[in-house]
Amino acid sequence: MKVLIVGSGGREHALAWKITQSPRRAQLFVAPGNAGTAAYNVSIKAEDIPALVTFANDQHIDLVIIGPEAPLAIGVADALRAAGRLVFGPSPAAAQIEASKAFSKAFMQRHHIPTARFATFTEYRAALKHLLGVDYPIVIKASGLAAGKGVILPDCADDAEAALRSIMLSKEFGAAGDEVIIEERLSGEEVSLLAFTDGVTIRPMPPAQDHKRLLDGDRGPNTGGMGAYAPAPILPPALVEDYTRSILQPTIDGLREEGKPFVGVLYAGLMLTADGPRVLEYNCRFGDPETQAILPLLDTDLLDITEACATGSLNQIDIQWKKGAAACVVIASEGYPGKYPNGREIHGLDATLEEAVVFHAGTKLNEGRVVTAGGRVLGVTGFGENFREAIRHAYQAVGKIEFAGMQYREDIGYKALNG
Repeated sequence: MKVLIVGSGGREHALAWKITQSPRRAQLFVAPGNAGTAAYNVSIKAEDIPALVTFANDQHIDLVIIGPEAPLAIGVADALRAAGRLVFGPSPAAAQIEASKAFSKAFMQRHHIPTARFATFTEYRAALKHLLGVDYPIVIKASGLAAGKGVILPDCADDAEAALRSIMLSKEFGAAGDEVIIEERLSGEEVSLLAFTDGVTIRPMPPAQDHKRLLDGDRGPNTGGMGAYAPAPILPPALVEDYTRSILQPTIDGLREEGKPFVGVLYAGLMLTADGPRVLEYNCRFGDPETQAILPLLDTDLLDITEACATGSLNQIDIQWKKGAAACVVIASEGYPGKYPNGREIHGLDATLEEAVVFHAGTKLNEGRVVTAGGRVLGVTGFGENFREAIRHAYQAVGKIEFAGMQYREDIGYKALNG
């Protein structure tokens, strides 16, 4: 079987790592990939629809797995399906669940899915008037795709006004900020619940918790994610089953009823409030770095699962998960999430690891050397029988890696240990 993975991050390396473990011995390609997937890379950008379709046809690709949200939002999945390929990933119509927060919030309202109070604006003055009139703490979100950085949590009215100006007038997030959501800021624990789906059947994954802030103790600016662990103890199996039935299934059913059947991974970012769960956001794909913590726990062949989703036969698959825990520590470049240098050589990648794996994200090969090529450079995942073991194995592996200016959090998984 020939499989094409689209994308170049840590999530895509984790997907490739898992697919290569399939007993079906698939022939793998990754477009464009990174230094960690170098043996499988083809130099096609993830959003180059004509080149991806041509390659898939020429190589007679059997299954395409699309990793990032941007190619999903612009219709890569539809183009490949039209070319006769099996695709694991939603259409652009269904991907609006992430690509447009305005669509997502209105969808939740239509289908009675619990979420925070909100209002949507395309005009700065109207947004400012609303902002000055609300009597509860708020979150300001760019509606479009902003690489995980389009959410601002202001501490006071002045900060909120400045955030609104930066998104709507200064265009800090570009076209993603043409529409803005002003939303009630909820309090509670956040948890990510991901699930495989073929558009009808849904199969949840172990819940994960992501560390969004740059610094230890959840301080500093928001990032794309500095680490994750699974299964999150705060969401035990009974609650996973409950929220799959009350949140994820109605989402999939609602999209199908609206003529937007969703195939791939549905990701619900949940806030566990005193009044029950609330959906903060949806993603239309595997999370990053949650994937790097979840996939090492998967016991069933990922190739079987993704093919079943693409063919509408997920109800025929019994998905099994390993006992134990996994924790992923992200190593980032100096300056991230702001401006950062590239091209710094990474040392220690050939070290022997115990119960750990290094997933490449922002890396590339330069004359045979692996160098930095992004803000989040590596995701180092440790696993074990419990969180203490998993976290210890992750940090032992981190300690063997070195490049100039590298930064990482030293408290990934602390909630699992202390909760």
